[in-house]
Amino acid sequence: MDSEFATSESPRQDVSSHPVDTRPEYVDFDVDDFPGGLPACLEAMLMAAEQPQHSGDLARVLSISQQQVEKALDDLQEDYQGNDSRRMRGFELRHTARGWQYCSRAEFENVVSAFVTDGQSAKLSQAALEALSIVAYKQPITRAQVAAIRGVNSDGVIRSLSIRGLVREDGVEADTRAGLLVTTSEFLDHMGLESLADLPSLAPFLPQVDTVLDEGENR
Repeated sequence: MDSEFATSESPRQDVSSHPVDTRPEYVDFDVDDFPGGLPACLEAMLMAAEQPQHSGDLARVLSISQQQVEKALDDLQEDYQGNDSRRMRGFELRHTARGWQYCSRAEFENVVSAFVTDGQSAKLSQAALEALSIVAYKQPITRAQVAAIRGVNSDGVIRSLSIRGLVREDGVEADTRAGLLVTTSEFLDHMGLESLADLPSLAPFLPQVDTVLDEGENR
């Protein structure tokens, strides 16, 4: 009798001793089973991604902790920088407000530009750069205010910046109901910035900006 009781209880003890697998059904792998482990998995995912990826999303897909992913991404970023024993790569793993993404290094801009455009300039015009700088540092700002600072109608260049996805309208000015312009997350991506707080100060270079803006509003 005792023998039969022990036999009937044994299977239940075996089942309870194994933890329940709570991973999503589509995660039927372990990152450590792949050559190169977690770093190689992250490289493969980011290479295939068309947009920047947040560490939390990468962690969810791999069914591991976000801390593990962030540590691995930081290590990859440092590794690509190179040192005495490793050469610097022509690309970098960049972290911006939109997430992690592979990008060509700024040092190779001329090489990449020649390859992509085949000799045709893809750079913003001087007028577009002026308008973009004003929006970046004075946002939110109306088209009329941009024109007042530049001293010339800027609708064309602002339209060009909008098409490129660098600026957009976000709300309206209370008094005039004019659309308010702000920069986009794509702008931060292109600049390699985490946030607008990382923009360098222009105070030493544009001491008259506020004065010109006030004069334009009073006209």
